Amino acid sequence: MFLKRIPALLRWILSVQLIFLVIMTVFRFLFYFRYNPSGKPFSGSAFLMGFRFDIKFVCILGVAMLLLCSLPFLNPLRNKTAQKIWSALLLLVFILTILFYTVDYFYFDYLQQRLNASILNYFSDAGISLNMAMESYPVFKVLLGVIIISSMAGYIFNKVLVKYQQEQAISKRKFSISYIIIFLLFALGVFGKIGQFNLRWSDAFSLTDNFKANLSLNPFQSFFSTLNFKDTRPDIKKVRNAYSLMAGYLEVQQPDSVHLYYERNYSFANAGANHPNVVVVICESFSMYRSSMSGNPLNTTPYFNELCKKGVFFDRCFTPSYPTARGVWATLTSLPDVLGDNNRSASRNPEVVNQQLIMNDFKGYDKFYFLGGDPTWANIKGLLLNNIDSLHLYSQENFKAKKLNVWGIDDKNLFLEANNLLAKEQQPFFAIIQTADNHRPYTIPEEDLGLFKKVTYPEDSIHKYGFENIDQLNAFRYTDFCYQQFFEAAKKEKYFANTVFIFVGDHGIAGDAKATYPASWTEQRLSSEHVPLLFYAPALVQPKLVHAACSQIDIMPSVASLLKVTYHNNSMGRNLFDTTSTIEKYAFIIDHETKNIGLVDSQYYFLKNLKTKKASLVSVINNDAILPSQKTDSIKNKLSHLTDAYYETARYLLFNNKRKR
Repeated sequence: MFLKRIPALLRWILSVQLIFLVIMTVFRFLFYFRYNPSGKPFSGSAFLMGFRFDIKFVCILGVAMLLLCSLPFLNPLRNKTAQKIWSALLLLVFILTILFYTVDYFYFDYLQQRLNASILNYFSDAGISLNMAMESYPVFKVLLGVIIISSMAGYIFNKVLVKYQQEQAISKRKFSISYIIIFLLFALGVFGKIGQFNLRWSDAFSLTDNFKANLSLNPFQSFFSTLNFKDTRPDIKKVRNAYSLMAGYLEVQQPDSVHLYYERNYSFANAGANHPNVVVVICESFSMYRSSMSGNPLNTTPYFNELCKKGVFFDRCFTPSYPTARGVWATLTSLPDVLGDNNRSASRNPEVVNQQLIMNDFKGYDKFYFLGGDPTWANIKGLLLNNIDSLHLYSQENFKAKKLNVWGIDDKNLFLEANNLLAKEQQPFFAIIQTADNHRPYTIPEEDLGLFKKVTYPEDSIHKYGFENIDQLNAFRYTDFCYQQFFEAAKKEKYFANTVFIFVGDHGIAGDAKATYPASWTEQRLSSEHVPLLFYAPALVQPKLVHAACSQIDIMPSVASLLKVTYHNNSMGRNLFDTTSTIEKYAFIIDHETKNIGLVDSQYYFLKNLKTKKASLVSVINNDAILPSQKTDSIKNKLSHLTDAYYETARYLLFNNKRKR
């Protein structure tokens, strides 16, 4: 009786959706029974997540059907002519669905990946690809099966439609509130969950198991999530040509150009029994030229400046790229994110989310990640939970402090709550704290305005020393206040004396840095990537100021080496504390907006445009022009080859740094 009260049109749409949902579920079971690793138990969480992805796509179908049927000539229950249109249309959608799932099934068999946009690359050699498929798989039997199943589905779709046409003929109901309710339910199904962000592929990787994540995805989700990245695949020929140069630069211990082997293994015979803790603070928009460490007269970070004098401070550290998602990626994976553009960061690409991290080589360590906001932003949650073993992830919903703005709780409370949790730890820990307050809308909590005093400066001084307005300047100063509150609280805890603290900016901010640095830092936008990097551990390292160029990607191998942790490095990061290497250190930079790539060393910044191929060499130590000469031409040529090699190798390793499970 309840169902009879729902209009026949809606019941027809729901019936069609149910058919598609059953087919998708059947394919998921087939996938599970075929590819489930031996000994792995049935995963209800993976099937539940997969059901949510399937609901998302059947709801997209439902919304489309409902909107099309709102046109009288396309309503098959009121217009007999529309019946033929819908019979053909639903059959076509069903055939596409079956083909997607079938290709996905064998694609995983071939590459151990769910169907993604890289399959389009096979069309460039369509003849070879087709022959390979014909020789490897029962193509004709599969096509015959698709035809038989599709024919049965076409018959069922037609019978269901006729049934509801007959019910509509005797129904007097013209409108019902059910239409509004069903449409809203469809919209909720498309969004996928209640929260700030919709259901994304990265939610699958929150299951913390790569097979479970792959099991939960459906081919529509994985294919369309990677469609924007189809032009980012590496050029293997260029990678091979660059191998010798990069293997030498990275000091690969056992070079192998045939298998493109980059892994380096490090062990330490005199590793101590004591296992220091690690706290990495990824500082939002911590731009070097705006800080006290650069000599900025506004003295915005006096407390942090004093910390730098007590630790190992690198004043020529660069992030490989901008913005935050790429900075987090580089810090965690030790690889520069060279994919796509600003809206196509590596963290958003399902093909590369599975990465081998040096952080996992810290055996016996509890792993923590503290973020004041929503971790599903930029699909960071999938990157974290899929790659960091047994990670304890804390975000805005896990903290006592109330949400301050769109970025979550304020940094001070983020630090203090993280400190309280770390103080309770009974074994070594590796924690990452990601801040957010130094970001628009530059909110400073009312509760802190007693201890933290805002300042005012003349407008011309604010602009001269790199800030847009006084709110931005005070927000930058507030970060220093938060670091101070964190350290003063941490010093009271037992873990503090046995902890290595590492502070690094997630990225810089483009702006006028001419008051503190040579013109190239502003004109070539080095200010966008130039950030402070501090290793603070008085018990382990002597204070030192280092001027050599370095990068975010060097953090993980450096802290592992500093703590004498046996680790495997398949990335492009290098140990900053290695005193035996004679290889010149460079920082690689890619500007996804201008399409420039380049390298910074202790004297020069070489940059080249990926589109125009125009290349430049500028000084980073003064404003003198680099005049053509045998010496400068040689330097430019060397850096040009290394820049190209670095870029192509980075593209390759993003796809070939898979976790070893």
